[in-house]
Amino acid sequence: MSQLFNRLFNRRFESGAMTGTRFRGLLFLLALVFRSIALPAQPAPPLTLEQAIALARANNPVLLSGRQHVTATKANEVTAGLRQNPNFTLSGAEVSLPASNPASPYTYTANVSRLFERGQKRRWRLDVAHATTDVTQSQYNDTERQTILQVKQAFTNMLTAKAALRIAGDNLDSYSKTVDLSKARLNAGDISATDFDRIDLQLAEFEADNNAAKLDLIQASDQVQLLLGIAKPSKVFDITGTLEPPPFNQTMEQMEQSALAARPDYQAAAQSVRVADASIHLADAEGTTDPTLGGEYERTATYNSAGFQISIPLRVFDRNQGEKERTRYEAQASRFAETAARNQVINDVDQAWAAYEAAIDIATRYNSHYVAEAQRVRDNLEYSYRHGGTTLLDYLDALRDYRQINLDALTANQQVWLSIHQLSFAAATEILP
Repeated sequence: MSQLFNRLFNRRFESGAMTGTRFRGLLFLLALVFRSIALPAQPAPPLTLEQAIALARANNPVLLSGRQHVTATKANEVTAGLRQNPNFTLSGAEVSLPASNPASPYTYTANVSRLFERGQKRRWRLDVAHATTDVTQSQYNDTERQTILQVKQAFTNMLTAKAALRIAGDNLDSYSKTVDLSKARLNAGDISATDFDRIDLQLAEFEADNNAAKLDLIQASDQVQLLLGIAKPSKVFDITGTLEPPPFNQTMEQMEQSALAARPDYQAAAQSVRVADASIHLADAEGTTDPTLGGEYERTATYNSAGFQISIPLRVFDRNQGEKERTRYEAQASRFAETAARNQVINDVDQAWAAYEAAIDIATRYNSHYVAEAQRVRDNLEYSYRHGGTTLLDYLDALRDYRQINLDALTANQQVWLSIHQLSFAAATEILP
């Protein structure tokens, strides 16, 4: 395109036929042509963990559904606060007869009546509705907490899969060079055909590791994208982060206090006690008598009259006894459930803390000692084998040890991060900045 542009302009300028108007028109035409050319889409930059969590909060369909449910529950507060509607009745009798008919004159009657609630029923209905909304909001917060944990776990698993693929690729490249060198030694007569075949067979294991690592990365990426609300997974989706164990200086007691203050499932249990207490008051109020008061206007023939009505139910048998008893038992059950939730919070934090301590202990040993040691052994035996100073079996054993130690170290770092995420989940607090 650029060559065509240059030839066209050079030809026009050489002939002297390019006027100012035509020059501007040609520039405009070329601008339209270049604008119409679709540029290749650039892949999105890799996501950090914080960005992934923000996307999940905004797009995860489970969370979107939960937010709508909270809004729907909040609408019950409007219903609970509504007052009783008045009733209007209009009736007529003998309207086809003249007013002067002494036997049966026509009659029109208009009546307005309204039930008046006693016992503060509206107040307790509102209390039940408000407390129920709070419980629903806390349940949504707990769903969000679980979803964020899933995002963190999937994110960490994808980082692990990326690192495992790098390790598998490095091992495959390194061993492929050994196979090439061994082929040269075979051709030179330095090793036997059997030794070369054993070396070549070992390459299949490294190739299988590389293929399995690719599959693990694809599946981990799909899982992250599913949690982010992406309908169709993209092959160019990528994330960025580290698996190096981070510093951590909080105590288990601090985690327990944070959990009791912030855990939404425990808050929902405490709020359920409020719902139960308000339900007791509402049941008691429902046992009170609600009178209905009405006023009436009547016109009979040419005469007008007014009257009133008072209707009071006689609650001789039904005084809402069953609901009063049921709500009291439900309130006691809610208090036991709150105690159980509190105990569960403490237990969750303690178990997560124990898992973190075990994971960081293992990861520290691998990172500070075993990984470097395995690399030194592999490098020394590789050099020695290539120069005829060690046996093939010793070299292959060193390769297997190096491969396994690196994978074990990667798994240990992964477990540290997963335990940190689990501890944050148990405490409902971000324990890392």
